Formats: sequence, C-alpha cells, structure tokens
Amino acid sequence: MSARKHQELTVAMPTSFVAGKVGAVTVTYNSASVLEAFFASLDRQSYTNFVLIAVDNASQDQTIALLDAHHSDRQIVIGNVTNLGVAAGNNQGIRAAIEAGCEYILLLNNDVVLDVEMIAQLVQGLHDHTCAMTVPMMYFHTPPERIWAAGGGFHPKSGWRVYHRFAFEVDTPRSSRAAQIDYTPTCCVLIRRDVFAEIGLMDERYFVYSDDVDFMFRAKEAHLSMFFVPNARLWHKVNGLTGGSESDFTYYYGARGRALFLYKHMGPMYAFFWTCFHAAYDVLRAALYRSFRHPCAVKWRGMRDGRKVALES
Repeated sequence: MSARKHQELTVAMPTSFVAGKVGAVTVTYNSASVLEAFFASLDRQSYTNFVLIAVDNASQDQTIALLDAHHSDRQIVIGNVTNLGVAAGNNQGIRAAIEAGCEYILLLNNDVVLDVEMIAQLVQGLHDHTCAMTVPMMYFHTPPERIWAAGGGFHPKSGWRVYHRFAFEVDTPRSSRAAQIDYTPTCCVLIRRDVFAEIGLMDERYFVYSDDVDFMFRAKEAHLSMFFVPNARLWHKVNGLTGGSESDFTYYYGARGRALFLYKHMGPMYAFFWTCFHAAYDVLRAALYRSFRHPCAVKWRGMRDGRKVALES
C-alpha cells in the first residue's frame, strides 16, 4: 500500500477540558429546507453538555438567516465565502470544537432528526465499550421503520467498497445488537478528540463523498475501535440535499472519491485494475439497457480527476 496522506491536526490540544462536552459539527449548504426539524431535535436532547458548530459553505438560500435565528450560547457559526466542501467544513468545525474544550466530536448531517436520547446513548457507548467512536442506528426518514445503516464495513475482495449493515431491513433482534464495526458514513459518528491527533483530520481533497471512507479506513489501519450503539437512533432524509442518488453531481463526485481512495491507499496497479473494472461494468450496463442517458462519461471524468488528484499530491 502507498503511504497515506492526510491533513495533520495543527490546533494545539488543550491541557484541560470540560468532562463530557460534545462538539456537534454540521456543515450546511443550502440547507434551509431541513434545518427547522434538525434544530428542534437537537434542542430536545436529554444530553445538554454540547455546543453546535455550524460551518456554512456559502449558502444562497435562507440557511444563514435560520442559523442566526437559532442563535444561543451553545452555538458557533462559521461562514465561508465560497463552498470549500464537506471535508474542509468538517475540519473547520473539528478545530473549533477542540478550541472550545470539547472532549468528543460529533460529526453530524443536518438532514437528520435525532431521537431525544441519541447523544446521551452515544456518549454512554464510548464508556461502555471503551472505544474510540460510536455510531447510532440510522433509519430512513421515509419510511421511518426501514434501516439506512446500522454501522457498516469494508469489502476487501471487491476493491474495498463499503457497505451498510442491515440496509433497507426492518429492525430485528439481530440488527438491534451492539457490535464492533469497521465503517460508518459520517452522517453521524461520535469521536473521541484524541483520534484526530492520532490519525489526522478529514482529507480535504475529496470535497464530498469518500472522505468518510478514507477517514474510517485510516482508523481501521490504526486499530481504533468503533461500536454500533442500537439504542442511539436518528432518521435520515437520504439524498435530500444533493439532488438525489442519480444526479450528475453524485455520479461525478462518487467516482472521483472512489478513484482517489484507491490510488491513495492501494497503489496505482490495484487502483488501475478496479477503475477499469468499474468502467467496463458501466459500458456493459449502458449497452444492456440501451441507455443513452447512462452517466458513463460523467463517472469516467470523475475517476480520471480522482486519479489525477491522488498522483499529483
């Protein structure tokens, strides 16, 4: 494997902090349609020792106005004049949380609704399992009984793709057990702050998509443990802010992030094989379905650009 590159944590680590304080970091970009429900579920949390750090990536809608209206002494707003991407926005929030004396960092989407005990359950899970990270049960917002992700893992034999545990299933006793996991989307994950000192921050070259895959892979390589905590729950408005799973934006950045991850962590030969495999699969699928709208060109451009970014830096 090639040497891993990531952004180092340069913020000085405080010598003391308020025990148990959580820094909830969320990155907003034209998020006005989801913020009211997000704020309401945060305000109902039974665990109150937290600060919300909202990093706005130059929203053009009413996001900033809503953030200002929700202002409190438990909220920090960081406004960017341009869209720096999710990874860079998360890094800004992580640094701010550490500077604010937070012991734990909660990376959190804002297109979610949280159960009233979610933060409390995640913090308790860190202590119960003596682990570095905890993850909640994530349901689809619609239908609310279907699981989106109960943690996840990596598939080494299929090019280190990731998967969500029990995706699209309804809860059963098997899916409702605590479990050690290797991967989770950073839609919601509670992280001990010393993890960032050990493996670095998010890799900002991803902009969006696969930044979570990269971070979780580095955590796995460093043998940092992560647990799924089933009693912590949220509901996710999947693809509510990105134009859907079949938008050119999603196709491009999904392919770009995938190629960057492979070239960064697995080396050129391995990455070349799997990107060629995916390209061939796309061509075959387009031919079988006679789809002239199939996004082969968009995905190939993403893979090309991801390779370029990985090899140039």
